[in-house]
Amino acid sequence: MTSPHRARVYLDWNATTPPLPEVIDAMTAAAREAWGNPSSPHAAGRAARARVEEAREAVARLASCDPRDVVLTSGGTEANNLALRGAFDATGGRLVTSRMEHPSVARVAERLEREGRAVVRWVAVLPDGTLDLDDLQRALSEGPTRLVTVQSVNPETGVVQPVAEVTSLARRSGALVHVDAVQAFGRGITTGADADTRSLAAHKIRGPKSIGALVAKPGAALHPVLVGGSQERGLRPGTLDPVAAAGLAAAARHAAASAGRWQALAPLRDRLERGLLQLGSGARVNGASAPRAPHVTNVAFPGWQGAELVAALDLEGIAVSAGSACSAGTAEPSPVLIAMGDAEAARASVRFSLGEETQSEDIELTLRAAARVLSRA
Repeated sequence: MTSPHRARVYLDWNATTPPLPEVIDAMTAAAREAWGNPSSPHAAGRAARARVEEAREAVARLASCDPRDVVLTSGGTEANNLALRGAFDATGGRLVTSRMEHPSVARVAERLEREGRAVVRWVAVLPDGTLDLDDLQRALSEGPTRLVTVQSVNPETGVVQPVAEVTSLARRSGALVHVDAVQAFGRGITTGADADTRSLAAHKIRGPKSIGALVAKPGAALHPVLVGGSQERGLRPGTLDPVAAAGLAAAARHAAASAGRWQALAPLRDRLERGLLQLGSGARVNGASAPRAPHVTNVAFPGWQGAELVAALDLEGIAVSAGSACSAGTAEPSPVLIAMGDAEAARASVRFSLGEETQSEDIELTLRAAARVLSRA
């Protein structure tokens, strides 16, 4: 168990973010006042519908789009599924992506290919963790492509992908573009505003889980993954939760004004990174030479298992991760680091992701805890 005299430090903000007080307040108020079915025409339904539309409008302001272009979903995973599976609803085609995408993209691509609905071309990844644009250009020249999908920020390494260049190349070949912008919204990082579709998850911007959005350009050809009711213009059937929507609205408003707070985390991240490299023999930062989000560092500690370090640091009161949260609990090496060509790092790395509330004291506590853990080698 964690020693009672040691403070807990949360450095896993890429996995999820602590909800804002105003998010909790908004959800509490909605649970009391707007619990009705948003599709019902009576007063209780109208009160619930108002919370849903407030969320749509707040996301639209954050994404710089029209509210009519926002489809509310259960989160980033559903948004990615809707974008990919919707693009290949009726006829086949080529899907171009990479092995460092989030599982809600990579595994959907694999399934589309198994179902015979798409031919997937996996684009190479450079050792620094960025997409190989030369290989992307080759992929696009190999035949007509229906969709190119790229993440704005890699959730494990924090490497910022060349979204503008990817979009430009895709447009020249006549392909649609989907950007997984879950780790970018509200953090001062490009979300790919020129893309046909973009995904967002509320819990990554200090909102609740179970709600997110797909932002689609006017005219984007979307098809429902599920069938049922006519909610969200028939694209996402099911009763919307006005309580979660109220939380999303508050979180999106905060995110629209909070990018500077995330950019200001770079000095703390750099201090943590320097200290960790001094502690671990042969330790190295994955993706260090590429443009990176200012709040993330992913460090390989040769001779260690990343999962073991995560468990040991947790006992010291430090919350970190060995990869994306969707893969936690598995023994599989990181597909992102394998795609970067570093099989050793794929099993020996730990991700530290800071957030708006991270303080210099948290960094010092983390370094002291890491020193205790690494000294046991």
